[in-house]
Amino acid sequence: MATQTKTKTAKTDDFKPSFEAFNMPTPSFEVPTAFREFAEKGLVQARDAYAKIKSAAEDTTEVVEDTFETARDGAFTMGVKAIDAVKANSDASFALAKDLFGAKTLADVIELQTAFARQQFDTMSAQFKEFGELAQKVVSDTAKPMTSHVEKTFKDFKAA
Repeated sequence: MATQTKTKTAKTDDFKPSFEAFNMPTPSFEVPTAFREFAEKGLVQARDAYAKIKSAAEDTTEVVEDTFETARDGAFTMGVKAIDAVKANSDASFALAKDLFGAKTLADVIELQTAFARQQFDTMSAQFKEFGELAQKVVSDTAKPMTSHVEKTFKDFKAA
């Protein structure tokens, strides 16, 4: 058996393709120097542009995260302010109810109701003003970082 294996191995080592098309010499091709320099310059520019875009994207991601955090904080502050306003208004309503139960005459009831309405009008006007100012501040604080980042990014790309 060992002799048969040697015989088969010897036959495959001696094999030469009879078809000469696969043995054709390949022509050597030299890339012109100007073209190679142009390609290298383009590659360097592409890498620089990619690095700038990647950096801008990372910066933008950070700014977006900060913007969402600012918006979340502003929404929380407005929610707390709304709860405070509701509490103040309910306390005033309960105080009116207590005073109305203690009223002796219809004139006392009308006087208490009128004073309450005047006080609530002033209180609600002040609350609406506070909400307006707070909302304006939250929007401004939320938009300012994104606006300045976008302006900076466009200036950087324009300069490049």
